[in-house]
Amino acid sequence: MAEVALRSAPLDKTRLLRWLQAYGVYAGVAALLVVDTVITPHFLTAENFRTQAVQVAPVIIVALGMALVIGTEGVDLSVGAVMALAASVTALYLGYGLLPALLAVALFAAAVGLANGALVAFVGVQPIVATLALMVGGRGVALVLLPQLKDLRNPSLASLGSGDVLGIPYLILIATALALLVAFVVRRTTFGRQLLAIGDSRPAARLAGLPVRRVLIIVYVVCALLAAVAGVLATARLQASDPTSLGNLMELSAITAVVVGGTPLTGGRVNIGGTVAGAVLIQLLTATLIKHDLPPSWTQIAQAIVIVAAVYAARGRGKR
Repeated sequence: MAEVALRSAPLDKTRLLRWLQAYGVYAGVAALLVVDTVITPHFLTAENFRTQAVQVAPVIIVALGMALVIGTEGVDLSVGAVMALAASVTALYLGYGLLPALLAVALFAAAVGLANGALVAFVGVQPIVATLALMVGGRGVALVLLPQLKDLRNPSLASLGSGDVLGIPYLILIATALALLVAFVVRRTTFGRQLLAIGDSRPAARLAGLPVRRVLIIVYVVCALLAAVAGVLATARLQASDPTSLGNLMELSAITAVVVGGTPLTGGRVNIGGTVAGAVLIQLLTATLIKHDLPPSWTQIAQAIVIVAAVYAARGRGKR
């Protein structure tokens, strides 16, 4: 009997670890919801849920792009700078109308993504180094274009930031639609399978004849475009363009959401549902600590604990 117990113990630990890898982030969200329901006043109100959803929407949008990049065994540190660049370009071109401003933002973001992708795919620069250069340079360009905060008074932009459909804000609808679209691309398209194959083994993908360079460039361009969408939505919500602070540390928030959500940094897998849940978990945790008047330092410590727990649970998960 003792021998059977010794044999089953490691098995139970393995099962628990696999369960945490697959469902831990959802359990964390559920646990936080229960705790907040008990200890946080006025938590179960429509207004509170609306506020939390609106605040987390930009993080989800950026994290979706980050998940794709990490799925190729890369990382993009320039997403916060792209958000700042989107804010600056929006302010500069808004006088021509919202649509021309959005097109200009898309062009600038695509240029950043193309530069990131070219450095990684053609030059062979490590993703963290390539995107670090654009992280610094991109925010520098944003500050050159718009050195200081600028109030934006545009009805169309204001509607984008505060409008809703049947009581559901545009920000939430856009984030939901993008999450469903990215999940479909990853799971149901040839491009998604190529992306995962490249993350699983880039040399093997090349030997199999996959268009590795093209896929990498597209992934980094898509990541930059999603960051630009988040930047425009954040600017619309604030009704101001602030390239100095907008997007600060967003790259860390996005990476945290992706890792906590179950996508390994080693590539080869992308968990979109987990990424969304990871962003929600971090948002709920931050909001809970703020509502109970704890200083920002405690929020950072709590996030660090969540990251360490996620990395611990990811041990041995690796590639497919």
